[in-house]
Amino acid sequence: MPTRMVYVRRAAQVVTAAGASLRPKQGAEMSELGIIEGGSVITRDDRILFAGPDEEAQRVLAAAPEDAEVEVLEAEGKLVTPGLIDPHTHVVFAGSREFELPLRLKGAAYMDILKAGGGILYTAEQTRAAEEDLLAAETRRRLDRFLLHGVTTVEAKSGYGLRLEDELKQLRTARRLNAEHPVELVSTFMGAHAVPPEYKGDPEAYVRLVIEEMIPAVAEAGLAEFCDVFCEEGVFTPEQSRRILEAGLAQGLKPKLHADEIVPYGGAELAAAVGAVTADHLLQASGEGIAAMARRGVIAVLLPGTAFFLRKPPADARRMISAGVPVALATDRNPGSSPTESLPLIMNLACLGMGMTPEEVLSACTINAAHAVGRASRIGSIEAGKQADLVLFDAPNVTYLQYHFGVNLVDTVIKRGVCVVRDGRRAGA
Repeated sequence: MPTRMVYVRRAAQVVTAAGASLRPKQGAEMSELGIIEGGSVITRDDRILFAGPDEEAQRVLAAAPEDAEVEVLEAEGKLVTPGLIDPHTHVVFAGSREFELPLRLKGAAYMDILKAGGGILYTAEQTRAAEEDLLAAETRRRLDRFLLHGVTTVEAKSGYGLRLEDELKQLRTARRLNAEHPVELVSTFMGAHAVPPEYKGDPEAYVRLVIEEMIPAVAEAGLAEFCDVFCEEGVFTPEQSRRILEAGLAQGLKPKLHADEIVPYGGAELAAAVGAVTADHLLQASGEGIAAMARRGVIAVLLPGTAFFLRKPPADARRMISAGVPVALATDRNPGSSPTESLPLIMNLACLGMGMTPEEVLSACTINAAHAVGRASRIGSIEAGKQADLVLFDAPNVTYLQYHFGVNLVDTVIKRGVCVVRDGRRAGA
């Protein structure tokens, strides 16, 4: 079989995000992008072969195997980045909840809708009723939109089944789509997303079910890498959350945590105490919790789209970065509080709403996001030997990507060395 090569030629800027594969960027490091002005990138089969000045790229090509098939992508005037990574989504679900928008606009709070049987519980009802093929079809369309927005890897949580067979159904769907779709899916078990109606009077019994039946079954089937829990007043207490996460750890599932989204609840502190990979949301995180996360190296996954949609002040990104907490960004794609597949929009909101710099934002959506899903040795930066996941933006520099906000500037997406998006459209479509 001939060697397949892609030559991305003379980009305005190549953002390598190199040098942080062993630990995420923090503080001032988040502004260091390893930009190559006028640089070129060469891929070989599914790996990056070279990133650097075009003169050197041509010498590398001259030494290519005689049977090599070389595809040349002219990148003059374009920005080249690693494939974007979304480290927090609930992308596998059935149904939609646009009917909640008028309620929100009239002042209904997130928890009010949940307590009335809406929110997560409504989506759980729809997801339980969906056959696996329907669930896959709906999720596939969302992944198509992610891909068109430059996202090549997403984390996918369960949590809309809330009973064993349907949690497993969500996770099987994620595994199936990971094999079928260009976008890679990293699976997280989140049976502790809400207390289902059948356990409304005995939430502790549901916690036992998650710990004693769900987690062992998920681990035995090898359907997830992480375990997450919604640690929030009215959902799961810090003590219940700790028990769930420790049970997951005992079965080889690394801990993540929905923390301090709606009220200060000690979630950031708990994330540090259990050594969580990430703590997510953090709109109400305390100074003590942020400091504890910095000491333990817990990554803050911030979700400005959720705050925007719920019309809440966003997380204090500047305080976290100053404290030395590694920061990643994500869409939180879900049907209720962040119905978007546009990670570039989230990047815009992080700049314009949270005061992050364009450089910090790209670190947060590439190498730090790769650490947040346990893939930093393979993706998240443009370095020789890493997987050939690249995005070409119709933008001349890093700053322009955030300056020209609210539109999709993705021109080309390369996944594992194959062009899957060209001229802003799915290749072959």
